[in-house]
Amino acid sequence: MALPLRLIVGLGNPGRQYALTRHNAGAWFVERLVAALGLSFQSETRFHSLIARDRASDGGDLRFVLPKSYMNESGFPVAALAHFYRVSPLEILIAHDELDMKPGSVKLKLGGGSAGHNGLKDVVAQLGSGEFWRLRLGIGHPRDVELSQQEVVDYVLHPPRAEERVLIDDAIARALAIWPRLASGEIERAMHELHTRPASAQPPATGGTAGDDGKPSP
Repeated sequence: MALPLRLIVGLGNPGRQYALTRHNAGAWFVERLVAALGLSFQSETRFHSLIARDRASDGGDLRFVLPKSYMNESGFPVAALAHFYRVSPLEILIAHDELDMKPGSVKLKLGGGSAGHNGLKDVVAQLGSGEFWRLRLGIGHPRDVELSQQEVVDYVLHPPRAEERVLIDDAIARALAIWPRLASGEIERAMHELHTRPASAQPPATGGTAGDDGKPSP
């Protein structure tokens, strides 16, 4: 059995203007999970994050995190929380958008590279390790649609089309359905259920990027 998760982080850009954009798919997952668990976020300025708290399956602390920094500065809040609360990378789950997966796809994996994702890239740099869990939510790539000439940064910073959003929301629902497994530390079993058969979209049980100019980047 894997170590119990201590930090569940949803990557995205802060602010209403980015709330519905593809790049915030990871944040959508964490927002829906916190709502389903009946928890609420509180702003914690020292960690540059919105944080909701719960108890892990072993009685330890479990935190759900929405960094308030832009995407490519996501590493500071994650590393600050991990270092302060002595959380190892193996106890962290990062939910994020994935260009190389079609809308409606969702995968759970441990470790790996950043695949050009600036949020993941900064988290790895700040943590000093890429050996954390990732919940990858497909958003598709500009080359897969009629917008093949569109810049990736422009693509991720715009809302998905209506039919894409439906697919992404369904993927998030399937990820929510395996939360009881994740919460109990049965991550390998959660991965198996997510990847090999459709999961119920029922709510989970309770328990248990900015550049120098200040604009977000992918």
